[in-house]
Amino acid sequence: MNLETLLTLLAIVIIGWYLSFLASRLDRLHHRVETSWATLDSFLQQRAALAQQIVAESNLDPATAYLISTSAISARKANIIERSAAESVLSESLKLVQNSAQDNSLELPSELLVELSDITNKVKMAINIHLEAVNATRNVRSKIFIRLFRLAGKAPLPVRYEFEDDSL
Repeated sequence: MNLETLLTLLAIVIIGWYLSFLASRLDRLHHRVETSWATLDSFLQQRAALAQQIVAESNLDPATAYLISTSAISARKANIIERSAAESVLSESLKLVQNSAQDNSLELPSELLVELSDITNKVKMAINIHLEAVNATRNVRSKIFIRLFRLAGKAPLPVRYEFEDDSL
């Protein structure tokens, strides 16, 4: 074998290794997006359940109780397309509860207020982690080698949901 053939073979091996590295990195990032979404979804489900518990154990006026209850039910049952709007409505309803609790116009066990505050903080943190994973994946997917060699396969492009921009 001459030197030119050896260099060509070495270049092919290096490019193959680099493409394999990029594909495995992208796969890990997609996995990270999926696990961060699963965690976020879990916290959102817990928040909706807590909202229903708050309605059951508080002295909310019937209109507010109905608003919170229906928004919690729709957030729990919403499909992925409707999820963003449903979670935003639930966030706004829970803000009403927190404001009423601060004004002392709402009788609610203090454990539920602490739990609501905790779950709100967990949701905020999960949203930040999920957005970081989505942004990292989108950045890697925008690289020329990823697009040129179609290393993402048939994996969908990770998306951000509108409720992630809500101030909880």
